[in-house]
Amino acid sequence: MTPEIKNRTDQIQRGVVPEGYKKTKAGILPADWDVYILGDCLRRIERPVEVKPDELYTQIGIRSHGKGLFYKEPVTGALLGNKSVFWIEPNCFVLNIVFAWEQAIGKTTQSEVGMIGSHRFPMYRPVNDAVNIDYLISYFLTKRGTDILEAASPGGAGRNKTLGQDRFLKSKIVLPPIEEQQKIAEILTTQDKIIELKENLFTEKQRQKKYLMQQLLTGKNRLPRFSGEWKKRKLKDILHERKTYSLKGLEYPHVTLSTEGIFPKSERYDRDHLVRDEAKEYKVTYKGDICYNPANLKFGVICENNFGDAIFSPIYVTFEVRKNVCREYLANYLMRWDFINAVRKYEEGTVYERMAVKSEDFLKFEILLPQIEEQTAIAQILSTADRELDLLRQDIEQEKQKKKALMQLLLTGIVRVNV
Repeated sequence: MTPEIKNRTDQIQRGVVPEGYKKTKAGILPADWDVYILGDCLRRIERPVEVKPDELYTQIGIRSHGKGLFYKEPVTGALLGNKSVFWIEPNCFVLNIVFAWEQAIGKTTQSEVGMIGSHRFPMYRPVNDAVNIDYLISYFLTKRGTDILEAASPGGAGRNKTLGQDRFLKSKIVLPPIEEQQKIAEILTTQDKIIELKENLFTEKQRQKKYLMQQLLTGKNRLPRFSGEWKKRKLKDILHERKTYSLKGLEYPHVTLSTEGIFPKSERYDRDHLVRDEAKEYKVTYKGDICYNPANLKFGVICENNFGDAIFSPIYVTFEVRKNVCREYLANYLMRWDFINAVRKYEEGTVYERMAVKSEDFLKFEILLPQIEEQTAIAQILSTADRELDLLRQDIEQEKQKKKALMQLLLTGIVRVNV
């Protein structure tokens, strides 16, 4: 941040109006920015579909948090029944009125022409080029824009918070001249493309690691200096279940499991823990343990504890890895989908969501293991791949933070663009 921008930011935060700015009810704005009523900038577009029972129709959906549109599986008109649906028009601002408060917003394009949307996906087109749709989407992802969506969506949580379209169109929005809107949208779109390219590279690196795991952890591709025979080993001979418990307190951080690993519970929920009974015992897991969720193993919730010593729900299982096996090798082996799908033969339960693999059954499973030296060599190769993924993940996060900073500066007028 340049000294000029820092000084301007400090002035605005202190309520001082910098040169070229003005004080309004919406805050301190550039002199040529104004406050508009949304209904004066957008008009509703709708073209009803005359549904034919034997024809196929593709419906759109909208992801939350500004992640754009997706397409549902085609269905026949007969399955749509009496549902009110409308043809998708290109180049419109569209939102999901049920989850607008969660930034379920997007832009239609030529790609969606011929598709349909229900009455829950109203479309709006700019009036007299008053607003740029890409700019508008970015605006609604800022706090000022999110406040508008939430204020127009009264009610309780989830599906009870439905956006009132009249209320939405009566909302006030801050807009720069259209040329500046377009330039800001271009800058933010360019940053989105940088993020997308790096995310695609990350996905490719993940694919390459999965291929390595499939080749090396199954013996399909042996490392040059190894030729010894692999031997069957039961997991109970190389893993030992920990059943150490502790009252929740300051001694250990409270964590949870997900498909991405172990995280502090405070990062996943609005509060540190869901169980209010402080007398409840929590299971202790130590760094280097192998942990899994018996009911969610089918979704890939198994990982090595790289977080550190912690406590989590007693429904989770945590294993100490014995010294006669390479821990990193074993962790990679157990996180493979081939293994997860194979061990699911031990699942028990009458309801799919609750079908679980008990720890005693998990330990019955046999795996093929090379000698410890080959395990270690394979683990080192996979660790190198993991480090590349970690660096790329950090790079992507930096680009996302850069976009947030750009939005904060450009969409508030603190930084102006040349048009």
